[in-house]
Amino acid sequence: MTVLAVIPARGGSKGVPAKNLAPVGGVPLVARAVRESLAARLVTDVVVSTDDPDIAAAARSAGAEVVLRPAAIAGDTATSEAAVLHAMDAFEAMNGVHVDVVLLVQCTSPFLSREDIEGVAAAVAERGADSAVTVAPFHGFVWREDAGEPGGTEGEQAENAGEYGVERRAIGAQRTAGATALLAGTAPGGRGVNHDSSFRPRRQDRPQDFLETGAAYAMAAAGFREAGHRFFGRTALVRTDPARVLEVDDPHDLARARALAPLLDTPALPTREDVDAVVLDFDGTQTDDRVYIDAEGRETVSVHRGDGLGIAHLRNAGLPLLVLSTEQNPVVAARARKLRIPVLHGVDRKDLALKQWCEEQGIAPERVLYVGNDVNDLPCFDLAGWPIAVASAHGSVRAAARAVTTTRGGEGAIREIAAWLLGPTLLHTPAGSPPAPATSHNTPES
Repeated sequence: MTVLAVIPARGGSKGVPAKNLAPVGGVPLVARAVRESLAARLVTDVVVSTDDPDIAAAARSAGAEVVLRPAAIAGDTATSEAAVLHAMDAFEAMNGVHVDVVLLVQCTSPFLSREDIEGVAAAVAERGADSAVTVAPFHGFVWREDAGEPGGTEGEQAENAGEYGVERRAIGAQRTAGATALLAGTAPGGRGVNHDSSFRPRRQDRPQDFLETGAAYAMAAAGFREAGHRFFGRTALVRTDPARVLEVDDPHDLARARALAPLLDTPALPTREDVDAVVLDFDGTQTDDRVYIDAEGRETVSVHRGDGLGIAHLRNAGLPLLVLSTEQNPVVAARARKLRIPVLHGVDRKDLALKQWCEEQGIAPERVLYVGNDVNDLPCFDLAGWPIAVASAHGSVRAAARAVTTTRGGEGAIREIAAWLLGPTLLHTPAGSPPAPATSHNTPES
């Protein structure tokens, strides 16, 4: 049985430019969806439908096949159904196979899990449903404004339109009409939708309602072709965790997703097989971010001997290493010289320097582990495949990281990362243990 997961990811998002490439937890949204789809039981193939070359490259790098979507079904009014039908036809033609079950997986749901995808796939492939959708238990009282509804209620408009995009524009027009009424001094009336507004039963006395999450759908391929819509026949409801329900439609949604990622994502630590190079920020990453200045104005910093040991092991393992810093300071160059690794410092655009270094070394950026601590590292986080924050990093940096060390910068964080890559024999210094400082750039290390 062929179970095909299709991930629509066009490049023309207006609410959040380049939305499908926006990293959450250090991983682009499209790559997160590919990762979970590939890991889901029953899914045999994963295809990303896109009109954008950068999205296509990210999808292939994550392990998906790519179907290039024609312009006719890549605009603002195009439906997801049209993209899925086109991708399914193209996949069958390219691979000479027949698709039995097709899934629609939305990469704008950053906390979609492989269990969600498995659930909708199994409902159709194993339990005989015609279609399936992820839903979350919902206990709220829903209200609708009566005023300013040209052409009928929202539900009637949606039914007549037959397209999700048209439905959303109709509802948006209602909201505009309601706001205009408020400004004119005539507040629109409201009525209960899923309840009698004159009677407020307790939650346990009401029927269970479910909210469509917008994350994953499954359809029997033949029935989907005939119906032309994702809901037909018997639709199975696959419950998911309400805490994971979030759709990224605007910058505020993206900010919430990034803030929630450290709480909801299962941390995935890189191994040696995942990484081809390690690039290190200096201040706040290899140091505790403090600078000591003597009476003559000379600057020194405190580094951790355990970090030096970790870097030596990474170097001996054959990993290309680089220190990349915005600071034009002799101490940075001196430290890199002692560690016997190259350094680029006094760099204004670290991301451009990192990209050029990768090109010169012949290393794909998605195979680079980059360690940083502050906001000037964020452009490099967007470029590197493994953006890592130290425990003492700025909150926005921790939120953008793919993993965060348990150790603070300058207290053994680099040794901890070396242990991730090289195995438990290189144990990092436990958090809270005192560093063995080398407070001068010419202090010898053991």
